[in-house]
Formats: sequence, C-alpha cells, structure tokens
Amino acid sequence: MLISILQIVVSVALIIVILIQERSSGTSGLFGGSGDEFYHTRRGLEKMIFYATAVLVIAFIGLSLLGIIKS
Repeated sequence: MLISILQIVVSVALIIVILIQERSSGTSGLFGGSGDEFYHTRRGLEKMIFYATAVLVIAFIGLSLLGIIKS
C-alpha cells in the first residue's frame, strides 16, 4: 500500500518536472528569451530540473520493481 502511494506521488512529480522542461530553447524560453542557439550547456534551474528528472525516473523504476517483487 505504501509503495503504491509513493509511486503515485513520484509519478505526479515526474509529470510536472517533464512538463516544465522546454526542449527547444531551455528555460530561457519560459521567461521570454530567444531560442536561437543550436547547442547550449545546462545552467542553474535548467540543470536542477534535468537532474531532478533523472532522480525521479530512477525512483519510479525502483518503486515499480519493488512493487513487482513484493506482490
């Protein structure tokens, strides 16, 4: 039961973090910046969102596997 609740919370957080990301122009596009550059390095908030997405994906996979093993 607890695993299912944690999995729901992690999945909702993962959906929110993925929707915050803007693939073409990074977070500068969210605040009115132009997306003219072809390649840029992740900095600041964009880097934090990227790492949060990776952590949440790993947590979701771990909880899914734990749920399969427990049942």
